[in-house]
Amino acid sequence: MIKLFTQGGTAGAILVLALVIASGLYLGRFKFKGISLGTTWILFMGILLGHLGLRINPTMLSFIKDFGLILFVFAIGLQVGPGFFRSFKKDGLPMNLLAIGLVLLAVATTFIIHLITGEDLGIMTGIMSAAVTNTPGLGAAQQTLVDATIATGGSPESAAAASAGIASAYAVAYPLGVLGAIAVVILSKSVFKVDLEKEKEKSERGEESDSKAFRLACRVENPAVFGKSLHEIIGTVNSEHLVISRMMRDGKVSVPDMDIPLEEGDKLLIVTDVHHKGKVPIIFGEECVVDMNEWITPDSKLINKRLSITKSAITGSSLRKLDIRQKYGVTVTRILRSGVQLQADPDIILQVGDSIQVVGMEDSIDQLAKLVGNAPETLQKPNLVPIFFGIALGVLVGMIPIRFPWMPQPLKLGLAGGPLIVAILLGHFGPKLRITTYTALSANLMIREIGISLFMAAVGLGAGETFVSSLLGGGYIWILYGLIITLLPMTIISFVARAVLKMDFFKVCGLLSGGTTDPALLSFSEQLYGGKIAVNYATVYPLTMFLRVVAAQVLIMIIL
Repeated sequence: MIKLFTQGGTAGAILVLALVIASGLYLGRFKFKGISLGTTWILFMGILLGHLGLRINPTMLSFIKDFGLILFVFAIGLQVGPGFFRSFKKDGLPMNLLAIGLVLLAVATTFIIHLITGEDLGIMTGIMSAAVTNTPGLGAAQQTLVDATIATGGSPESAAAASAGIASAYAVAYPLGVLGAIAVVILSKSVFKVDLEKEKEKSERGEESDSKAFRLACRVENPAVFGKSLHEIIGTVNSEHLVISRMMRDGKVSVPDMDIPLEEGDKLLIVTDVHHKGKVPIIFGEECVVDMNEWITPDSKLINKRLSITKSAITGSSLRKLDIRQKYGVTVTRILRSGVQLQADPDIILQVGDSIQVVGMEDSIDQLAKLVGNAPETLQKPNLVPIFFGIALGVLVGMIPIRFPWMPQPLKLGLAGGPLIVAILLGHFGPKLRITTYTALSANLMIREIGISLFMAAVGLGAGETFVSSLLGGGYIWILYGLIITLLPMTIISFVARAVLKMDFFKVCGLLSGGTTDPALLSFSEQLYGGKIAVNYATVYPLTMFLRVVAAQVLIMIIL
């Protein structure tokens, strides 16, 4: 039985992984003063059991670590892809500038420690990669060092020994790199006295985009529109953002015919967005209080219903192209996507997983339901084809060499950056290309949790074998160096983001998680605080990943 845990076969590897993950997740359920380390416990259980002799074949362990990381970042990319570019337009520039500052501060801190202490810069590069939990940076540094050592006449053995030294420094500094990053987030919440409920309200207010839906009513009092049709009025003022949901004339409520002339005293129920609602009283007349009971009369045959887009053929079609009002006599008033209500702009692209709020006659709505599918139960089945094709494409993108004339080795986005970028692009452009990328939230969370669990377990088991020996051999000072590299830049950037730029707490958490390329910190922050941290993480992650890899290679080339 003992051999099963130590010989490194497939059955033993599965058994060890399951034991590490299960025990780590169990410990993650316990809280101290309301705080839990969550999945980070998997890392520490991996270190402990690795130290006690549990082993997995190194090749298999490397595969598990990389595949787990790919699953985690790809699931994040699919989730945040639909809103990624919108959030980038709003907050991307300041957040990415802060992320660049985070990278530069870490490099500067690393180099200053090297100058003051005389510690080998290669070892310091490994410590820096661990301090910001950037495994691709470690791999890039090792590969650069090995290739350059051999190219300059060094032996393969000396190159391997130097590479192993970097890995040992990484393994020793990594655990407290994770803990240090978590500590900065916890302390930031405490120092700035963050009220999570108020932060959520602030975050939601800040997310009021051009497509956020609002409902309002008005009375037709503007003489300029008397006798004109709605179609003519909206065309004249160039405002297709106004969706006329219902019209009341002489106490009767109906879905308005766009060609019927308006009369003084008509009342309109309108859905529009935050930037166009001010046009309504200017165009039509006095705004009224919305009382939905007023719009539901006993003799009215209109119903209000929500339909689910479940037919893949609808993906990529716009409301204008479907021409629902003309063909079915039904008005689409709002679109629900990923928990956010959007205004029914004619050019908005529909996708599987959307829900549309409609008003019309019951028979007409039933016909429309057949067009869009309206079978929510089918959404529970994951679309695996685009997921695995996306992962394959992401791996290829991550392996593309990016050459710079002043660097002897090309840069690569790696197995984390490539899949994340492809997943974001799939999530955003997939519907426009008629690619169904919808994944139920529960399925997405399952993929993410499995991915981060495999990644943390593999890192812990890999570090556990040499963790204690490295500490006893003088590596304990590496922990201090790593903590400085973790705490100093993150503290400075979190202060600037919160105190100077007044970012909400969830943006700060996403910035710090993405700026340190730290999936453990992202997982911890989401579990403990909630909020849309993953969107902010993905906003800065691609650029940060690239810069972290570049920084590691540049530091190695300084010593060659």
